[in-house]
Amino acid sequence: MNYLHYDLQLGSNDIVEVTLDKQANVRLLDDGNYSRYKRGERHSYYGGLAKTSPIRLAAPRAGHWNLVIDLGGYSGTVRAGVRTIKGGKL
Repeated sequence: MNYLHYDLQLGSNDIVEVTLDKQANVRLLDDGNYSRYKRGERHSYYGGLAKTSPIRLAAPRAGHWNLVIDLGGYSGTVRAGVRTIKGGKL
């Protein structure tokens, strides 16, 4: 499986802003769900298919998060920029 991965330390009011050069799946996962994702198992996440850019995701709670960007099994590459907006609003 080919994907981009970012380790993030987020506060409870932080926003993750992702800029993409094409549509892609953008998932915000906790550590347990990221482990399941890597094993190809069923997992829960925040986000989904981003058809427009940028996409903004709110951290549901403070802590360590994994941001994963993939093309859902399709071939090709995606370029992404990621920034954290501290105490932001959607």
